[in-house]
Amino acid sequence: MGVIVYYTSITSTYELDKKQLRIRNTLEAFNIPHKFLDLAADSSLLEEMRMKVGNPEAMVPQVFHDDKYCGDFAAFEEAMESETVEEFFKGDCQQKK
Repeated sequence: MGVIVYYTSITSTYELDKKQLRIRNTLEAFNIPHKFLDLAADSSLLEEMRMKVGNPEAMVPQVFHDDKYCGDFAAFEEAMESETVEEFFKGDCQQKK
């Protein structure tokens, strides 16, 4: 299946919209197969995402490779800075919990 990103098409802030767009643009730039799941279109996805993350307060965006948790936006940014973004999207980066 590849990369799955939980996001929302209805954002309350411009900052959240920028974060989600940055992940989308990076996936497209690296030509990584991906799928975006919109919490605004299906409210059950919020609970699903939080269960997978293991945090009842987790917020979008959250990134997975198949069922393997890659991280949130902060983890994505860290991978970008350390030039390990391809490994991040494969779920190969170490997770901070």
